[in-house]
Amino acid sequence: MPTTRHASTSWSGSLMEGSGTVTFDSSGLGSCDVTWPSRAEEPNGRTSPEELIAAAHSACFSMALSHGLAQAGTPPTALRTRAEVDFQPGTGITGIRLFVSGDVPGLDADGFAAAAAAAKEGCPVSQALKAVPIELTVE
Repeated sequence: MPTTRHASTSWSGSLMEGSGTVTFDSSGLGSCDVTWPSRAEEPNGRTSPEELIAAAHSACFSMALSHGLAQAGTPPTALRTRAEVDFQPGTGITGIRLFVSGDVPGLDADGFAAAAAAAKEGCPVSQALKAVPIELTVE
């Protein structure tokens, strides 16, 4: 059965001088402020669409990798995933990098790297972001 999650943004003012609030409606987790400077310069306590994409990608990839490892009979005891999303003003999102490390009893480094590569290909967020180059580094 499919699920739908939703968030909303209220924005006031122009792109450069305005500001907005992103609200996590489905979860009720709260809201985050967003501005052009927080997107194109320094965050200064606010978020950006790219940070939200990085959060979604790191969570989805970790879930996909955990599932793949468990299905192969080597469930992880811990996974650590960092996602970086590059934004170039005037161009858009230009690249994504995933960095993963983990503790997987009974699995060697090559096996972990292969499982991570498969998770990158199968992760639904990776699938949605295929228009952008996605690099994977296994640490």
